[in-house]
Amino acid sequence: MLNKLNKLSFVIGLFFFIISLLLLANYLTERDQTQQINLYVGLLFLAFGGVMMLLKNTEE
Repeated sequence: MLNKLNKLSFVIGLFFFIISLLLLANYLTERDQTQQINLYVGLLFLAFGGVMMLLKNTEE
């Protein structure tokens, strides 16, 4: 696990993945019209975080 944390792309991907989970959880708990941005940004961050974590695996 420590070796994975040494790769910056994995750390960035993990950060965006955690933030996306927080945004999506907020969207699911608060059903308001102003919360639509949380869905879109959460899905975008989830995709970006996944790509960054997968990019780390292809470098090895």
